[in-house]
Amino acid sequence: MAIKIIAVDLDGTLLSSGNLILPETERVLRVASENGIKVVLATGRPLSGTLPFTQQLGLSGDDQYAIVFNGAVVQSLSGRVLMSQELDYQDFNNMLRFQRLSHVDVHFETTKYFLTCDRDLSVQMQINAALTNNVLKVRERKEIPQDFTFNKVGFTSVEGSDQVDKLWNSLPSWAFDSYDIVRSFDNIIELNALGASKGNALMDLASRLKVNQKDVMVFGDQGNDLSMFENPNFMKIAMGNAISDIKEKADYVTDDNDHNGIAKAIKKFVL
Repeated sequence: MAIKIIAVDLDGTLLSSGNLILPETERVLRVASENGIKVVLATGRPLSGTLPFTQQLGLSGDDQYAIVFNGAVVQSLSGRVLMSQELDYQDFNNMLRFQRLSHVDVHFETTKYFLTCDRDLSVQMQINAALTNNVLKVRERKEIPQDFTFNKVGFTSVEGSDQVDKLWNSLPSWAFDSYDIVRSFDNIIELNALGASKGNALMDLASRLKVNQKDVMVFGDQGNDLSMFENPNFMKIAMGNAISDIKEKADYVTDDNDHNGIAKAIKKFVL
């Protein structure tokens, strides 16, 4: 096996429960990169939320890449956009319709900022903005221009996961036919344009880099990683803390994110 791309989810995979890259995981990923393997963070975060960690791994510049917004955008670490799938003002109105199905907040994510029309912000929404070094703009609905576009939507709740459960169970079937919708955590529902997924974005990036899909290794733990684990060609590594759907589709289950699961699998199969 000649792995040429290692795609790594961020939260719950690369990052420990303390929101840190463990020293051994950092060392092994640096060795992989020094051996010519592209280490690509594949995350629901925007690029701004990945850069502190790519810098820690020694990755930078126009020939290193990140898959962000759950695959809606592929960017070089210098900020160049290789691919972007956007939602528009009609989708914006649809999100507000979905919001009324439950007591949830909704925020809209772009490559430059987060935006919400909610005044009572859930803690999770504030955490999302803070962790990704993003400006969170609060605006009245009437202030949103009809040419507004965005890459991702997040639904959270001031009342916790029960209201997120309610929304998930109340979404109409046409919503799942019209958008890519994932439950990234118990308290977060994320929505992208149809076809925007980490798996599709990674296939696109591999094609651009002229890398065979069989030479791609992926790591993940949550629902927004499933698209990578549905590709029969990728080498699929589930974290020990992954949800059952990820583990069932994996080629191998490694240790969890607090015990260098990434490093152990790379040393076993790649280095």
